[in-house]
Amino acid sequence: MKVVIIGGGAAGLMSATVAAKNGADVTLIEKNEKLGKKIYITGKGRCNVTNNCAVAEFLENVVSNKKFLLSALHTFSPSDTINFFETNGLKLKTERGNRVFPSSDKASDVTKVFEKLLKQYNVKILYNCSAMDFEVENSSVSALNTTCGKLIADKYILCTGGKSYPTTGSTGDGFEIADKIGHKIIKPVAGLIGLKADTPKELAGLTLKNVTVKIIENGKVFENEFGELLFTHHGVSGPTILTLSSKINRKDFSKLKLSIDLKPALSEKELDLRIQRDFSQTLNKQFSNSLDKLLPRSLISVILKKSGISPTIKVNQITAEQRQKLVKLLKNLEFNLFGTEDILEAIITCGGIDVKEINPTSMQSKKFSNLYFAGEIIDIDALTGGFNLQVAFSTAYLAGRSCAE
Repeated sequence: MKVVIIGGGAAGLMSATVAAKNGADVTLIEKNEKLGKKIYITGKGRCNVTNNCAVAEFLENVVSNKKFLLSALHTFSPSDTINFFETNGLKLKTERGNRVFPSSDKASDVTKVFEKLLKQYNVKILYNCSAMDFEVENSSVSALNTTCGKLIADKYILCTGGKSYPTTGSTGDGFEIADKIGHKIIKPVAGLIGLKADTPKELAGLTLKNVTVKIIENGKVFENEFGELLFTHHGVSGPTILTLSSKINRKDFSKLKLSIDLKPALSEKELDLRIQRDFSQTLNKQFSNSLDKLLPRSLISVILKKSGISPTIKVNQITAEQRQKLVKLLKNLEFNLFGTEDILEAIITCGGIDVKEINPTSMQSKKFSNLYFAGEIIDIDALTGGFNLQVAFSTAYLAGRSCAE
């Protein structure tokens, strides 16, 4: 059984390994000069290979098309991924949030495992080789045209990734190749990305911890996250924002606002009492000098402007009404949202091959009998924490095994 695999990223490496191990004659084509370029930058260069949790919990962290993933995850689960790497000589460790990393903290060690296995199973690798298009005949792929010639095989797996981090090779080529032969592509958009907002420039670089961040749509709370937020030169980022971005990236941003509760542990009444205590110690100071214990310095000037209270007024002259306005502002600091940062900066791409056109038990195309898909090219995306790499490994395992049958 001759199998050609297009793309030497996480999904391509896993599907090539599995197909070859199961007896297929595998050729892997990679447009770069080396394999796994995107793997090298995942997890800040440490490579968060999976999340050590049960399948049910895993699915809670999948944003798009979680039902489609059921078969793949049950066939090759997070525990199977851990076992795969450790059996092949890579020691792993589990950190906060069940995130699994190589004990060495080197992403390159993940790629080395695959390189060793590909060599062991005699996989032929064509470097600096880009796929151009498929030739199709009678509902099957008859050939793949590439920059290094025409390749003919019994089966093909397309796993070229998304459109984020194009310097690693994921430039959206696979979407175009699949589109040309009639596969439906759900429009790719940025996922796990910063959001553009009308945040003041002086806040850039400020990190807020233990805040509640809400997305307000037409006056109602659409989503919220608790944790850390980072102000950037263009808006906001940080863990809470990355999660929220994948849930709102197809929304009409003109109807959205960002609301930050700076003191989520306190009710409005409790916060008012806290402010009164702080004010009682600074009665003769100007309002602008009375918030040091409550807020980071760079945030004070923004709160002063938005509160409408004169910064030079003495604290003992602030009315109860003005204080209530300050309380509400601290519990609901709002900014307008304009969209996501560019997809080129995104951790993942949301969108891709429509899952309705893929068999979830084999990753086989429903349009072409000998074409399969794996990884980020499929319209599936998840939150941070090793979930997206596991999606790549699970779908690739299924595709590789199915191709060898």
